[in-house]
Amino acid sequence: MAFQQPPLPYAPDALEPHMSAQTFSFHYGKHHAAYVTNLNNLTKDTPLAELSLEEVIRTTAGDPAKAGVFNNAAQVWNHTFFWESMKPNGGGEPTGMLAEKIAAAFGSFAAFRDAFKTAAATQFGSGWAWLVLEGDTLKVTKTGNADNPLTVSGQVPLLTLDVWEHAYYLDFQNRRPDFIETFLNHLVSWDAVSDRLKAALA
Repeated sequence: MAFQQPPLPYAPDALEPHMSAQTFSFHYGKHHAAYVTNLNNLTKDTPLAELSLEEVIRTTAGDPAKAGVFNNAAQVWNHTFFWESMKPNGGGEPTGMLAEKIAAAFGSFAAFRDAFKTAAATQFGSGWAWLVLEGDTLKVTKTGNADNPLTVSGQVPLLTLDVWEHAYYLDFQNRRPDFIETFLNHLVSWDAVSDRLKAALA
C-alpha cells in the first residue's frame, strides 16, 4: 500500500500570523508532498513498500545504497511530527509531569528554552532540533538533513522544530533565531508533547 501524506491537523491559515498559509502552501503542499511521492516511487514493487514508515526509516538508516529511501521516508515522518508539534494559540509553558521532567532534566523551563534555542540556532545548514526521552531523562538534541531520533537506540522523540530554510524563509527570511523564538512563544503544542511523554512512559 502506498505511503500517504496525512492531512494537516489544522487549517493552513490557523497558525497565522506566526506561520503563514503561504508557508504551508509551499512547505506542506510542495516539500512534504514531494517526499511522499519520491518515497512511493523509490519503494514501489519492493519489500520496503509493505513496511510501516518507522520500519522503513530504521531498516534503511546508515545504508548508503538506500540513502534516497531513508532521506525521503525520514522527511515524511519528520514533517508529520512537526505539524503535530504545533497548534493555534500554542506556546507558553507546559504543566504536570512534563513540566516536572523538564525541571528535573534542565533545572528550569528557562534553561530548557535556552538549550533548545541553541540547538536549533547552531544546527549548521538544514536539519532539526529535538526534545527526546532517553531512558527516564529528557534531552535536547539536533540532527542534520533528514536524520531523526528514531535511528538512535533508546531515544523517543517528543518535540521537533524544522530548521531547514524552507520552513521559515517566507515568513522570517534569514532570521532563524526569530523563527525559533516564535515557535516556542506561540506555536509549540505542549499538549502533544505531554501526550507523547505519557505514551512513552506507559
